[in-house]
Amino acid sequence: MIEAISVVGLGKLGAPMAACFAAKGFRVVGVDVDERKVQAINRGEAPVFEPQLSDILSSAHGRLEATQDVQAAVLTTSITFIVVATPSEPDGGFSLRYVVPVCEHIGRALRRKGGFHIVVLTSTVMPGSTAGDVRRILEETSGLRAGESFGLCYNPEFIALGSVVRDFMNPDFLLIGESDPRSGKTLEDVYHRVCENKPRVARLNFVDAEIAKLAVNSFVTTKISFANMLARICEGLPGSSVDQVTGAIGMDSRIGARYLKGAISYGGPCFPRDNLALAALARRVEAPSDIAQATDNFNRAQIRWLADVTQLCLPDRGAVGILGLTYKPNTDVIEEAAGWLLAQELRSRSVSVVVFDPAAHTKTKAVLASGVEVASTARECIAKADVTIIATPWPEFAKIEGTSWARSSAARTVIDCWRGFGFLEMLEGINYICLGTGAMLPKLERVTEFTSAEFRGEPGVPQLAGEGGAD
Repeated sequence: MIEAISVVGLGKLGAPMAACFAAKGFRVVGVDVDERKVQAINRGEAPVFEPQLSDILSSAHGRLEATQDVQAAVLTTSITFIVVATPSEPDGGFSLRYVVPVCEHIGRALRRKGGFHIVVLTSTVMPGSTAGDVRRILEETSGLRAGESFGLCYNPEFIALGSVVRDFMNPDFLLIGESDPRSGKTLEDVYHRVCENKPRVARLNFVDAEIAKLAVNSFVTTKISFANMLARICEGLPGSSVDQVTGAIGMDSRIGARYLKGAISYGGPCFPRDNLALAALARRVEAPSDIAQATDNFNRAQIRWLADVTQLCLPDRGAVGILGLTYKPNTDVIEEAAGWLLAQELRSRSVSVVVFDPAAHTKTKAVLASGVEVASTARECIAKADVTIIATPWPEFAKIEGTSWARSSAARTVIDCWRGFGFLEMLEGINYICLGTGAMLPKLERVTEFTSAEFRGEPGVPQLAGEGGAD
């Protein structure tokens, strides 16, 4: 029975994984090249921002320690999870440049170690990688054979930042690519001790598991984009509501309600990358990649479209306020987030922009386009803007009193991307535009001199949103 686990990489996924294993009774050694993260773990502090992580660390009761020495961690444990970054390549595939040196360290430790050790690759990789470079490097540096002298598994996680602890302990299913049945069964048994539900398990060969990881996220992005397409359709039809439409079709068991929320573009560290990676994989094997590529094109066009809508509402020399720069609430990740991308797009059009986010306040200053002002509070962001966009539905935004939204001079326009701030419609001094509803178009007509034909891009007038083509 496995009693000791090592986790290499203490980032957004690795640190919660290590803490969850320790909280469930395993002795865990975390490894990271970042000394700051190692010291934080050894002090019992969360090295990354993630809800519930501090609490789960407290419940680990001294069973979790951290080091910068990969080989030492492998020598004192029975199973090692590799949870390091796999950056995107120019063609959309994933690089193994951080995985390779970790595998070399693990291989050298296996050469010195007796007993059957299992190596688990959790980082998302391109199909063919686990049975290819990963296995080759481990075997060459250890002098051992995978599936015989040591085990090798591919085990990507399906978690969402902001709920990593909950998702890790309550997965929908477990995906395991295995070098041999013994290794796959041992890994499955580890999860049975950790998971609080009883997830189904898919144990496959390496390449099928690698394809399945990309396929899951790519399917979800397609579903999100379909809901967003419905939102754009509803906006052009008086009386319609995308929530009513998606609520109805989500009752069909073939469709389901999850991720069927018409709003704006998806973002984050996984969805955009995995979708493009599946398209890259299809091209490599000369298979059609149209659906994945179209999903990415549509998603990117949403930002340009929202910038167009914003400018329609903006008075001359006016300023735009963006509330929310993270790709979802309860995380500080701004990667591919709609609010963050919108700020960049508007600045490229020489629009004055002020932003605020509860979690990403500090980190945004270094990465936002020149000229973007970072407000110290949400109220300051609203006060400085003629048009305010609610890009991320942080709960605290809905608690802001009405007097902070309204103004006595020209009405402030508020664009609600998530339809969660309907109370603003009742306030004087606000032109409330709710995306995804048929009430949106008349509101735009009241604040601009543009005709509905110009907004819809009918023949003979300029298109407001670019079509197709990745940025």
